[in-house]
Amino acid sequence: MTDDTDTSLRLNELEAHIAHQDSTIDDLNQVILEQWNEIKALSEKLARLDAKVQTIEQTAEANEPQDPPPPHY
Repeated sequence: MTDDTDTSLRLNELEAHIAHQDSTIDDLNQVILEQWNEIKALSEKLARLDAKVQTIEQTAEANEPQDPPPPHY
């Protein structure tokens, strides 16, 4: 009978351990999903900002006055 009780206790401990691990995995998965969404949003924002900077640079280059020729010309 002692062997059955010991096996039952060990089984219960293993089940509790697995349940705890499942909970930890679910928590970690949630964090990863939140981080992925934040990375995606930041990547999209960076792409928009990069496009704006390129537009501003192109506009500045197009509007840049040409240097007058040196006085000896």
